[in-house]
Amino acid sequence: MATDTAPEIQLVVFQLAGETYGVDINHVQEIIRMQSITAIPRTPAFVEGVINLRGRIIPILDMHKRFHLPAAETTNNTRIMVVELGQVTVGMIVDSVSEVLRLPTTSIEPPPPMISGIDVAYLKGVGKWNDRLIILLDLDRVLQESEQRELQREVAAGVETR
Repeated sequence: MATDTAPEIQLVVFQLAGETYGVDINHVQEIIRMQSITAIPRTPAFVEGVINLRGRIIPILDMHKRFHLPAAETTNNTRIMVVELGQVTVGMIVDSVSEVLRLPTTSIEPPPPMISGIDVAYLKGVGKWNDRLIILLDLDRVLQESEQRELQREVAAGVETR
């Protein structure tokens, strides 16, 4: 009995500015509804602030601002994906989260130089799934190491001064 043993990755698929993105499920801790965000002074423009998630202070990134995409209205579908970005846990605001799927690695191609205005440095590749293209984000590159350290310091300092 033959089984298909092609390597695959499991992705959390989400929408951002009309495009479909995927991130490795191993980086995703949870997906929560949009909630009130407390602003923190002196943070980069793409940092909306922080939330208290069951006693943990989590910085929240607006992915539209991070990738220089047009701003989007918050809707009932807007979600915060709590993910590991290198050494820091953050929430990423996305337009909606649609599904979890398994994508064969043979369906992934290197990213073209530019996709919908997003710098290729943030991308792992583009996956083909049925008739759809899924842009694969490289979460380790969404924040540079210096930005991760700065974000951790600013959030800690901002929380202490409240």
